[in-house]
Amino acid sequence: MGGELPEPSRLRRALSFGCGAVPEEALHLVFGYVDDPRDREAASLVCRRWHRIDALSRKHVTVGFCYAVEPARLLARFPRLESLALKGRPRAAMYGLIPEDFGAYAAPWVAQLAAPLDCLKALHLRRMTVTDEDIAVLVRARGYMLQVLKLDKCSGFSTDALRLVARSCRSLRTLFLEECTIADEGSEWLHELAVNNSVLVTLNFYMTDLRVEPADLELLAKNCKSLISLKMSECDLSDLIGFLQTSKGLQEFAGGAFSEVGEYTKYEKVKFPPRLCFLGGLTFMSKNEMQVIFPYSAMLKKLDLQYTCLTTEDHCQLIAKCPNLLVLEVRNVIGDRGLEVVGDTCKKLRRLRIERGDDDPGQEEQGGVSQIGLTAVAVGCRELEYIAAYVSDITNGALESIGTFCKNLYDFRLVLLDKQNKIADLPLDNGVRALLRNCTKLRRFAFYLRPGGLSDVGLGYIGLYSGNIQYMLLGNVGESDNGLIQFAMGCTNLRKLELRSCCFSERALAVAVLQMPLLRYIWVQGYRASQTGQDLMLMARPYWNIEFVPPGPESAYRVMADGQPCVDTHAQVLAYYSLAGRRPDCPQWLVTLHPA
Repeated sequence: MGGELPEPSRLRRALSFGCGAVPEEALHLVFGYVDDPRDREAASLVCRRWHRIDALSRKHVTVGFCYAVEPARLLARFPRLESLALKGRPRAAMYGLIPEDFGAYAAPWVAQLAAPLDCLKALHLRRMTVTDEDIAVLVRARGYMLQVLKLDKCSGFSTDALRLVARSCRSLRTLFLEECTIADEGSEWLHELAVNNSVLVTLNFYMTDLRVEPADLELLAKNCKSLISLKMSECDLSDLIGFLQTSKGLQEFAGGAFSEVGEYTKYEKVKFPPRLCFLGGLTFMSKNEMQVIFPYSAMLKKLDLQYTCLTTEDHCQLIAKCPNLLVLEVRNVIGDRGLEVVGDTCKKLRRLRIERGDDDPGQEEQGGVSQIGLTAVAVGCRELEYIAAYVSDITNGALESIGTFCKNLYDFRLVLLDKQNKIADLPLDNGVRALLRNCTKLRRFAFYLRPGGLSDVGLGYIGLYSGNIQYMLLGNVGESDNGLIQFAMGCTNLRKLELRSCCFSERALAVAVLQMPLLRYIWVQGYRASQTGQDLMLMARPYWNIEFVPPGPESAYRVMADGQPCVDTHAQVLAYYSLAGRRPDCPQWLVTLHPA
């Protein structure tokens, strides 16, 4: 009797007596199984009791924009947080579209984290400015219990701060520094880490300019038997032979380079650990050096070839030996032929990323991805959950194929390059409709096209069939303000929107924002901007911040035939929901329109 679950009817009857009918201990247990932030948010609104239990039982919070709430307010709301993630500068900062002095300083948050959160074990900062002093304050307060420190695409600190982390945070299991801009004051930090830490599981300083001593890596491998993932800055693979031999438990490795191209004999002794299943970096690897990884190819589940010097045919030869891949990251030099091999070989593939290659005419001739390659992947890799691709050509039929065969997609991103003079099958209205209608699990969607790539009708389709999508990036879409309004009326669950290079007016942008009830963040670059942004004030309301970058001076007197301003690529709008009010650190080039 005690081990039986109540019948649904009895459970509903018990809960119908009111919030107070369920014992406190039972509610704590139930809340412990609710992980989705939106479900948590909904539960916390049921009554004051549930609100309090949510506050006391919430272990992790992600703040999508660091200016959305004051640090003290968040920490008072969730006093028992064990993990906190903060996002700073807009995503466009990764592409050089946001100046470094935008703000997103970690200092106010670190000052608050230093005292009240007794349970905090993990901190993740993304695209934020973090100083040595910030890290010192954090280490002094939380260093003894910090287990995870992720600084993702951050800047402003040096290896001196890393040395302090390595010396003081002896319980650290994850240190993540990928794509950070770090002042290199020497490699002592890695030696300190190797000497003081015996529980490290993940170390990532990939895509940084940090210099390291191979001897320190070997020492780390000897002292940290728990190490399973190392992603490091560029280092010649021949210098890592000792480390790779010592790291018997290593499963993920990225950052090795074949600095002596064509000198295969130099790398003959490179042997990867027996449990290796992820391999990345491999900078400058060409056809001759592929032999180094052939013995491990059948075991690989993740493969990153973005920084290799492989041709289309080389990709075909290597991928044909990797039938168990779950994740593949390449440049578009893989070509349609390479993607056909992927479709034939990698039946378990979950994630596919195709980045833009160098603007080298020779590479474009031998590679280049089009509807042919994407269709082959869609038909052959039906377990795909994530696709991000730069393509030279695309058709409605290819998008329909993705919608037909890739039912598990939750994240789809496509950028149409402007290298070809003519794309035959534009606009892509019917294709995007088919994709969105069939891929009902989509939560993130990006569609960056060329002028004429999507009509107002197609934009309306995106709004109509994007009911579950929470994040969206659109570029060069639509023909008029009416298309934007039709799009906005359908986006009932959209929380974050980014628009680039679109023909919409300020007034239409403001009206569209008011049509999306759950929108919490919008960033726009390139639209028909006025010099003052006055029409943007139509979206003003309580707890809504509006920040504006005025058009460039060269656009001040340019108007279209209808008298409206021209699309200005300099003008930007950032508007977001905030409980913190006007932020105090706005740079001079950014105008705060609301709150005044």
